[in-house]
Amino acid sequence: MFVKICGVTTEQDGLVAVALGADALGLNFVPGSPRQLKPMAARDIASRLPTETLSVGIFRDMDRQKVVDICHDVGLGAVQLHGHESPEDSQWIANQVPMVIKAFPAGARGLDMSDDYAASALLIDGQSPGSGEVFDWALAEGMPSNRRIILAGGLHPGNVADGIRSVRPWGVDVSTGVESAPGKKDSTKMKRFIENARAAGAEIERRPVEALDGAFPYDWMEE
Repeated sequence: MFVKICGVTTEQDGLVAVALGADALGLNFVPGSPRQLKPMAARDIASRLPTETLSVGIFRDMDRQKVVDICHDVGLGAVQLHGHESPEDSQWIANQVPMVIKAFPAGARGLDMSDDYAASALLIDGQSPGSGEVFDWALAEGMPSNRRIILAGGLHPGNVADGIRSVRPWGVDVSTGVESAPGKKDSTKMKRFIENARAAGAEIERRPVEALDGAFPYDWMEE
């Protein structure tokens, strides 16, 4: 079970998350977010991460050239497009960065044309992405079967196992659910979240890698 801790704002929180077993860290570049980072601060965090840890930049409706520039400047391993980006912009970005994760609200029409976004994974969030609100997991039914699906939206240590059993995603994403305050991660909550996610993941069958398009360029991400 792939686990991403999103909204990391300090090097200390990032290194603790990695030590606890997180596969990826999300670094937020969305203006106005309490977790927003400047590129220089994000670079300091990303540069300290082990090579096997994926650094993911979070962007929302930002100019596509700026997304690419920040990705290269910071040294990100992936970009997560969390707004209303068009398939054309997503494809353009995907051609210039290591990988793209495209976020959709659960039940969004865009999921029907998800292949057009050239994304290596799809992140399914609530109707107000980034709000930390749980959505009806039944809305995740009918998701594309040929894509890695990352479940987000209001997850926390107490419900992540239920979410995994219900949706059967490839991975999970959490931010507010493991915080003591906006932008400040709680090590105990992160530990419980990761342990509960991994335990639930062990209970479900994983999709065979041959059925998944857009392979991740990291050995640890292969089945």
